[in-house]
Amino acid sequence: MESVSAVFAGTALSLFGAALLIWTGARALHRAPVAHGVSPVASTALTTLFGVVFLGLGVWVLTFV
Repeated sequence: MESVSAVFAGTALSLFGAALLIWTGARALHRAPVAHGVSPVASTALTTLFGVVFLGLGVWVLTFV
């Protein structure tokens, strides 16, 4: 039963991290702001960092299945 929870959590975290990275890449490619009212470099860097963290965390959770 715990493996079902791990699959759900790992999939959700991985999808969120991948979507965040894709969205950040698309915004950066079009030179659009990632976050309004914040430095473009800082917002792109932090969003990329969190995307990688969520993707890595999701993959890490999926290794326990």
